[in-house]
Amino acid sequence: MVDEREKRVILLVASLASFLVPYTGSSITVALPAMATQFNADAVTLGWITSAYIVSAAVFIVPFGRLGDILGRKKLFVLGVLIFTASSLASAFSPSAVFLILARFAQGIGGAMLFATSVAIVTQVYPPGERGRALGITIATVYAGLSIGPFLGGFLTDTFGWPAIFLINVPIGLATIVLTLQGVVHEWADSAGERFDWVGSMIYAMMLFCAIFGILLIPGPASGIWILCSMGFLAVFLWWEKRCSSPLLDLTIFSHNRTFLFSNIAAMINYGATFAVAVLLSLYFQYIREFSAETAGLILIAQPVVQTLFSPLAGRASDRIEPRIVATAGMAITAMGLALFIFLTPTTPLPVIIISLMVLGFGYALFSSPNTNAIMSSVDNRYLGIASSMVATMRSLGQVLSMAIAMFCFSVFIGNVVITPSVYPALLTSITVAFTLFTCLCIAGVGSSYLRGTIHHG
Repeated sequence: MVDEREKRVILLVASLASFLVPYTGSSITVALPAMATQFNADAVTLGWITSAYIVSAAVFIVPFGRLGDILGRKKLFVLGVLIFTASSLASAFSPSAVFLILARFAQGIGGAMLFATSVAIVTQVYPPGERGRALGITIATVYAGLSIGPFLGGFLTDTFGWPAIFLINVPIGLATIVLTLQGVVHEWADSAGERFDWVGSMIYAMMLFCAIFGILLIPGPASGIWILCSMGFLAVFLWWEKRCSSPLLDLTIFSHNRTFLFSNIAAMINYGATFAVAVLLSLYFQYIREFSAETAGLILIAQPVVQTLFSPLAGRASDRIEPRIVATAGMAITAMGLALFIFLTPTTPLPVIIISLMVLGFGYALFSSPNTNAIMSSVDNRYLGIASSMVATMRSLGQVLSMAIAMFCFSVFIGNVVITPSVYPALLTSITVAFTLFTCLCIAGVGSSYLRGTIHHG
């Protein structure tokens, strides 16, 4: 039985781990121009620095979730923090853009272990009446990382250089490892003794890699080939999983669970519509408006600050009000916030931009915690690792989709050239088109969010 002290330690280490990844991702967005200068990188290469993490995280999250169910979630969590910390150190000393992309890929492996286990552990130790609040706190730390990331990243980049963004992860990662080893006594392995589906995991990894790589290559001619390969691997994966005695992914969790299915689809759409916002606005501020990285980060902080403040409240509300209602309202407000950015110009007043970011942050806060609560509360304990993994997988797939839309717009309107004043009009056009697509995607997400089932009965 987990006592209150251990529950608090679990919530603390899960929150620290949840802080590391979004802090790194959001701080990188304001450092992209500095990286471009040092490595002489074009816009597409900068997109890969952001996307490399997402690709590896998406590929490995579900296999690691299943492995955590079998071997123990605490073990995998500690290993994930260790890998993330070590790859952060490697990123700081990257001699080239290619090395940095590879280090970010390694970070994704560590991040996959973190997100495949942390939410599952929190869900297991907190009962339904307390779960929404606990998940809300965990998700609030995600937003805290997003809040601090742009400002702290801008300050570190301007003062010490962009490698300092990664170096700050090292002491936080080491502290998380020590706290976990000393304060978390129990281990959770609800599927202990079952076989791990190595064949299914390899097919799954190839399927997702081909799909993500194909999406990121749009509109290149090779994109269709990669996507077709992904569809082939999907057919093989479904065939194998139906016949495997201990499958990587029990497909009935989707076919017999409407809440789980539509909540995951809604999560992917929401991340797909919002993840690239910080990247687009960072480029807008630093190139078109000629702000410093620190100033850009200070403006971008408006969105995640609102998310941090309201996410625990939204999570607590979803313990009492059907999550479908709260999350759907949040998705609709998010669409409104995205629509406001369609009208960006080189002279848009800063108060208008900040208010738009706050609307976006409020909508996202209302959506994310209740949606996660719906997903995690709709499955039995033996599926918590898979459910946690699917939450993170939908996040990664959504992030890939979001970056693919942004990179598609860059490719069409800018091309593979270094961003100079002569291409600023094309940059603004690509930003406008991207926000238009994000708004349409989010409107479609409102329907998916509303169609889910209920988790509160009686």
